Amino acid sequence: MTATTTTPTRTPPPERSGRRGAALLQRLVVVRELGILAALVLLIGITLIANPRFLSGQNVRDLMLSAAILVVLAAGQTMVIITRNVDLSVGSVLGLSAYATGTLLANMPGTPVVVAVLAGMAVGALCGLLNGVIVAVAKVPSLVVTLGTLYAIRGLDSLWGSTSGRLQINATDLPTGFKDFGGARVLGIPVLFLVAIAVVVVVGIHLRSYRSGRELFGIGSAPEAARLSGIPVGRRVLVAFVVNGALAGLAGVLYAARFQTLDTTAGTGLELNVVAAAVVGGVAIAGGTGSAWGAALGALLLTTIGTSLPQLGLDPFWRDAAVGALIIAAIALDKSLTDRLAARLRGRNLRGR
Repeated sequence: MTATTTTPTRTPPPERSGRRGAALLQRLVVVRELGILAALVLLIGITLIANPRFLSGQNVRDLMLSAAILVVLAAGQTMVIITRNVDLSVGSVLGLSAYATGTLLANMPGTPVVVAVLAGMAVGALCGLLNGVIVAVAKVPSLVVTLGTLYAIRGLDSLWGSTSGRLQINATDLPTGFKDFGGARVLGIPVLFLVAIAVVVVVGIHLRSYRSGRELFGIGSAPEAARLSGIPVGRRVLVAFVVNGALAGLAGVLYAARFQTLDTTAGTGLELNVVAAAVVGGVAIAGGTGSAWGAALGALLLTTIGTSLPQLGLDPFWRDAAVGALIIAAIALDKSLTDRLAARLRGRNLRGR
């Protein structure tokens, strides 16, 4: 009797398939970021044709100052969206932190700038902790939670302003050192913009190079699988909200330093621009994909659109229309790239058997 041998079907190890998927996903993220950069360069080029002085020194500095706050907020929002959540309260957190910082400096003019920055970030972190506890511990959807805290924090800010008898803080109420911080430059680059770049670098390195940062992508891609693999999902989501709140508080301090006239309406409506910057920058609204670099480019693109339209003689209405079109295009592109990635992984797995 002749023994019959059968060759077992070779199935690629799951970890190898996962590495291939991660590599492909990283390439797609880079492609998205290069596309945003190309769109930004094209927009600047078109505007330069209409107005050759668009990139004059003062215009560039104004563009950097306008983008700085949105870049900081977008970097923090990236960490939250990657985990398949969203924070709609960042505009209100910015407003509360800005007013708190202004009140501190008005009442205690000798407060060092560093202390004022830390105080504003602490206020934001507390707001982020509130959001994170309700989302991560109570398991309430983040959209509902942060929509509620958006109004609650704004109401708290208004109540504080009305009961303190100081509805508005003017530049004359702020110490000279803090106002100098808002207008300071290093090699012609505004310090506020350098702070924003530093935030993007720190968040970007954390997400890419540290385990706690990489785990955020696993949570956003498949929360249940992440939990079964031992990732502390609740703790990671909580920390993401706290960091996002702290960065919103930092943005509030930058807002106070730049505009130097504060009231309880500061940051109203800004949350939608923040989410738009992240989504346009390649951060998938469904979670699991994106980078701080892309979100920063998205913030720069949106800021440049707002600055370029008057130079091109277009009505400001078209800014909102352009942003809406970019969001729809970004979501459609995310869907297309995700489907293409899944198809390529299936094809490689079949060929590997």
